[in-house]
Amino acid sequence: MSTQDNKALSRQAIEEAWNKGNLSVIDQVYAPDFLGHDPGSPIGELRGREGARQYVSAYRTAFPDAHITIEDQIAEGDKVVTRFTARGIQRGALPGIPPTGKQAMVTGIIIERFAGGKIVENWVNIDTLSMMQQLGVIPQMARSGA
Repeated sequence: MSTQDNKALSRQAIEEAWNKGNLSVIDQVYAPDFLGHDPGSPIGELRGREGARQYVSAYRTAFPDAHITIEDQIAEGDKVVTRFTARGIQRGALPGIPPTGKQAMVTGIIIERFAGGKIVENWVNIDTLSMMQQLGVIPQMARSGA
């Protein structure tokens, strides 16, 4: 597949699964042996399509109005890098964090590796600290001179 095809699959996963909550798209875009790496994952290790479904479900349960905006996408070889901004109001629980009713906006980067027309592996970095501060779970540092 071309880099443009891979970018289109990446966009499809974000638009359908994340923004619309259509988890059936996961079977179309992720490989059965998918492996996901996210040090801040609320569910732990991500393995297979079921792991991807649980990951998206955990965030969409906590942020049912979540919307991800793709800011940039760069593709080379078998990889696509997506820089994004995610917004939503926490109306459901995240593991260890009861609903706060507060809005959060976070930025992040996903690097996805493709094989056979599917996402086979990804690496995710989200500004989890900022999200926790916006939700009031972790205090924000005092600004000097304020």
